[in-house]
Parts: sequence; structure tokens; C-alpha cells
Amino acid sequence: MAIAEKLSVELPADMLRTIRESVEAGSFGSESEALQEAVRAWQREREDHERQLEEIRAKIDRSLNDPRPSLTSEEMRARMERFMSERRAGQGPATR
Repeated sequence: MAIAEKLSVELPADMLRTIRESVEAGSFGSESEALQEAVRAWQREREDHERQLEEIRAKIDRSLNDPRPSLTSEEMRARMERFMSERRAGQGPATR
């Protein structure tokens, strides 16, 4: 485990109350443990968000590097109209 350092923070009363209630309920052994878990959750969320951004960037790169010809606006409109018609009719690949 990494060496712990002390940090002083100011929290709104409602956040502090939530932390203290969680400790009193036995969810955490101390306020520090509750805050450590909150920071770990925040770190996981940031990592997940970064992974999602990387996946989106990779999709964009694949799209930009796709050698197939681009569709004209007329071709795209026709495909979308066909897609929506099939969906409304309950047939074809648009239904799930």
C-alpha cells in the first residue's frame, strides 16, 4: 500500500453528513475510508471515460481511413428512407 499523506479539504455540509452517516451505518470504518472509496470510484469513472474516448477516436480513425467511397447526400437520404420505411413496416434489419 502506498504511503498515506494527510490532506485537508472543505466539503459542503450535505456531503459531510453523507460521509458521516455512512460511517455510522458501518459502511466504512472511518471518514478517511469513505473518502478513499469515493476517490477510487472517481478514478475508475475517469479511466472508463478515457477508454470510451479512445474507442470513439479509433472508430473515427477507421472511418476516416476507410478506402470505400463516401456516399452522396442523395444516396444517404435514400438509405435512411429505406431504413425508416422498413422499421415502420416491422421488417428488415431495422427491427430488433
